[in-house]
Amino acid sequence: MDQVPEFEPEPRRRLAAGLSVRAFVPNAITAAALCSGLTGIRFAIAGDYPKAVQAVILAGLLDGIDGRAARLLKAQTRFGAELDSLADSISFGVAPALIVYLWTLNQIPSLGWIAALAFAICCVLRLARFNARLDMLEQPHKAAGFLTGVPAPLGAGLAFLPMYLWIVTGNPVFADPRAVSLWMVLNAFLMISSVPTLGWSRLRPPAHLRLGVIALVGLTMAALLTEPWMTLVAITLVYIALIPVGLIAYGKTKRQNAQAASGSELASD
Repeated sequence: MDQVPEFEPEPRRRLAAGLSVRAFVPNAITAAALCSGLTGIRFAIAGDYPKAVQAVILAGLLDGIDGRAARLLKAQTRFGAELDSLADSISFGVAPALIVYLWTLNQIPSLGWIAALAFAICCVLRLARFNARLDMLEQPHKAAGFLTGVPAPLGAGLAFLPMYLWIVTGNPVFADPRAVSLWMVLNAFLMISSVPTLGWSRLRPPAHLRLGVIALVGLTMAALLTEPWMTLVAITLVYIALIPVGLIAYGKTKRQNAQAASGSELASD
């Protein structure tokens, strides 16, 4: 996840290059995520597409750990935020674009390459927008607990949906380069869109459902180990279904905030 910098006083112990010892751990995890994404390209060049996808998914898991490790260690820095964005642009922008291009889009070189470029460029633009807003106080989506657009790691996961289906079924219809090109472009625009999507704070289950959610997470992990590709299809479809849910929830939250603001103004009068 994106490492939002909250600058801390300089620690006493430092590495020779000027990076604090406690900042070393999250940045090392970010570097591992970058290497995993690049390794996915290597697998795709060799024609091993399942391993290529798995490498990008591993990069996504590591990306979810590095930001939490930085917050846990109180090692959030501008360096970490910049490194995280650069790693994400490669692991979730360039790598998926090249993997999908080598898999099927190369059959229509012109249109396929444009679709791959659109995905990679929009991922980079999304991350640049995120960095540009780090110091902005006024962020309506974030203040309400929502994200703006589809996050880069989830965008990569969505881009691989046709490949998941192709691996599960072996049906060449899921590898149709024209359909996959349109799917890549759609996901590209979802990443840079202003569509409010559900953030982690909005996915917190109520107290009476938490045991059930824990059981569901455990079953999902078991399913990933036994039927990984079908499980990835299911997870991806669930996330797609949550996009309109996020739009509706944001509209409701926005109306409630507007009513509360007007009520407070009336009370002050």
